[in-house]
Amino acid sequence: MKIRSAVAGLPSRTVGNADITALIAEHSADSFTGDLDDALRKVEYYLKFAGSDTRQWLDAGERPIDLLRSAANKALEQAELRREDVDLLIYTGIGRGFIEPGGAYHTAAAIGLENAHCFDILDACMSWTRAVQVSESLFRTGQFRTALIVNAEFNLRWGGVVFPQLFRMPRLEALESIFPAYTLGEAATATVLTAEDNEPWEFRFASRPDLAPLCNVTLEGYEGFCDPSDKLAANGVGFFTSFGFEMHEQGAADAHAVFERLGAPVEEVKALFTHASSKRYWQGMADKAGLGSVIHHVFDRTGNVVSASVPAAIASALEQDLVRPGDRAVGWVGSAGMSFGAFTFVF
Repeated sequence: MKIRSAVAGLPSRTVGNADITALIAEHSADSFTGDLDDALRKVEYYLKFAGSDTRQWLDAGERPIDLLRSAANKALEQAELRREDVDLLIYTGIGRGFIEPGGAYHTAAAIGLENAHCFDILDACMSWTRAVQVSESLFRTGQFRTALIVNAEFNLRWGGVVFPQLFRMPRLEALESIFPAYTLGEAATATVLTAEDNEPWEFRFASRPDLAPLCNVTLEGYEGFCDPSDKLAANGVGFFTSFGFEMHEQGAADAHAVFERLGAPVEEVKALFTHASSKRYWQGMADKAGLGSVIHHVFDRTGNVVSASVPAAIASALEQDLVRPGDRAVGWVGSAGMSFGAFTFVF
């Protein structure tokens, strides 16, 4: 399997850390218990510590489907493929407008795909990586030759899983479950994969379902579908709740273990692409793995773009001509679930 192209479509509104603290100040002024100015200073410090600078959000008049369509069309053009060549479309990630049918069907209609088999894969920030693994497995059956993997991670709209609830911080202690929301950005990505006889991709995964309560977006009636936990819906039903500090701490050993099991030839790796949850955290992980000099960060520019993190980083590296045919790369992701994945491939 080969990556033929990867394109990221970013919305036009640039949001800095000062904008985040201003939003918190605006929406928390009448309800915060304690010293709000002190809380805002802590938010600013944590953002800088994580390596956050800016992120892109939808501006007035921008729509996720338009950015996704543009990214998909550009990806097909770069891959020198026609719409009718695509026989597999996988929609991944958390951002979506539909529970039924899968987002893949509306995307296929918007792009004008007529021959593609469509379905969704939802596995939090691991979604894109899982979709790539599934694509390779399907290629091995001989039934498919060209896959288009897409996502549209736009979760910050008013009334979405972040706005307005998570900018109404009730008290300083709420930062434990709210802070990761302040790092989020938005993006659409499109990745074209084709069945090739080049060097096989290698994947390794591990799951820690005992840590599932640490990061969730719940639905009404969720209580009947899980065992009780005081962490679930800590920010309200339907809103993003993530104990990010604990996730990074608890997941570090498992993430390193799955990377070690991959056994990638570190001395050959030209690029490392990771989940964009924290620049500082993943730089430290990369340094420990011996890949600190080749990690390609996007978090400081895009924020945490959820399942779009790895493809956005690949798209950025390709656009800057930092990777070329024949270069070995590694992908490394930690995700809600919790799950951990590492994979290696050759461009």
